[in-house]
Amino acid sequence: MSWNFSERKETRAGFGEGLLETGRENEDVVALCADLTESLKMDAFAKAFPHRFIQVGIAEANMMGIAAGLTIGEKIPFTGTFANFSTGRVYDQIRQSIVYSNKNVKICASHAGLTLGEDGATHQILEDIGLMKMLPGMTVVNTCDFNQTKNAVHAIVKYKGPVYLRFGRPAVPNFTNPNESFIIGKAKILTEGNDVSIFATGHLVYKSLQACEILKNEGITAEVINIHTIKPLDKEAILKSVMKTKCIVSAEEHNKLGGMGESIAGFLSTIYPVPQGFVAVNDSFGESGKPDELMKKYHLEVTDIVESAKKVITRKKN
Repeated sequence: MSWNFSERKETRAGFGEGLLETGRENEDVVALCADLTESLKMDAFAKAFPHRFIQVGIAEANMMGIAAGLTIGEKIPFTGTFANFSTGRVYDQIRQSIVYSNKNVKICASHAGLTLGEDGATHQILEDIGLMKMLPGMTVVNTCDFNQTKNAVHAIVKYKGPVYLRFGRPAVPNFTNPNESFIIGKAKILTEGNDVSIFATGHLVYKSLQACEILKNEGITAEVINIHTIKPLDKEAILKSVMKTKCIVSAEEHNKLGGMGESIAGFLSTIYPVPQGFVAVNDSFGESGKPDELMKKYHLEVTDIVESAKKVITRKKN
């Protein structure tokens, strides 16, 4: 299957459009933002439903508490701010006020990872997936493009329980089917192959598909699987692929520690251990710079996925 990477759109824009659409469909949907309405693309919702929008200001902890309270009245609150402020700054409030009592809050986080760029290490959180997946009962979703982000919003509004939805700022290829239903916890096989399984999430999905084409030209068939839901993990899809290929690469814009790759490794180690390569940030903070330059410096590029795939195939043979 060939993929069209020519159209580029922001995943945060997919969130904004999805939020507006769900707001039209469900009057219980409310939105809260911590002084970043335009950055989170929540302005259309705020304009359409001013009585269902709360501008909290730069008070993220308060926003989480308000959101938790709104669920008692059967509202479905969507909170919006940068990923660093959505998790690290308010971890206590998320744990105590939302997750512990299984409140139906949707924590929506933009500007995650290195692709935040020039804002630097203080804003480029690379630990958020780990923070969120360790919370009992928290669902963790990391979408790859505009279409999938929009469809994910439609899915999580129907899901009962706390959800962490992660997306980003840059315009990236928009290649998934806009009419495809988003199923929480169900991985999506994008290409089939026999030599290596590449499990990717977020912005690394389209890069993994590009790596797949390079590998194909070298006689290596890769099975690329989009792990858009990191918790709950689609263990069935992972095991089925790995039993065929016998080696894997995990690719993510996140710290190697606590990320998707670690979740996959933990699962497979107990029942079907195989050689695994990690394309992720290696226990490091980011820094200020252009997104493309940072992705290259921290080894999150197409060439890194290709190299990692070749290495695990060699380990498998030996």
